[in-house]
Order: sequence, then C-alpha cells, then structure tokens
Amino acid sequence: MNKSELIEHIATQADISKAAAGRALDAVVNGVRTTLKKGGTVTITGFGTFAASKRAARTGRNPRTGAAIKIKAAKVAKFKPGKALRDGIK
Repeated sequence: MNKSELIEHIATQADISKAAAGRALDAVVNGVRTTLKKGGTVTITGFGTFAASKRAARTGRNPRTGAAIKIKAAKVAKFKPGKALRDGIK
C-alpha cells in the first residue's frame, strides 16, 4: 500500500474527503517526526511505539570495491509493534 492508497482507505473508513484524509495523515507523520527529532517517543495504543535511537559509528564495506569505509554515527527511527498489531497479523 502506498501513501495515496492509504489516504483513500482513511477517507473511506472515516467517511471524509480524500483531501481531509491526506491532511490528517500528513499531520500524524509530521507529529511523529517532530517528536522523534526532539528525542521523544510516540505511543499509539494497540498499534505500537515509535522511538529515536542512536546508531554507533561503524566500519562497512563498499559493495563495488570491497574497501573498508567509515559509516558515521546516526540517529534513527525505530518502531516496536504493539500486542494488538502483532496478534492481528497472525
């Protein structure tokens, strides 16, 4: 499912226009992004938790040449699914 299909699904399920569904989805994504950027977490009960995590610097390999390269430390987003989501996809 891509973003436009998700917007269509939200619009149908919530009985709202596609434009309103698109704005709602964008608001949720921006809220999660802003919170993670500040180092916080976002928990949606029954769905899961988004959290920012630090990834340490490490040595990797250039796939073309096989040469060792340094990969910088980075701040990454992680998602831990909630119980209802895990149980719902079994």
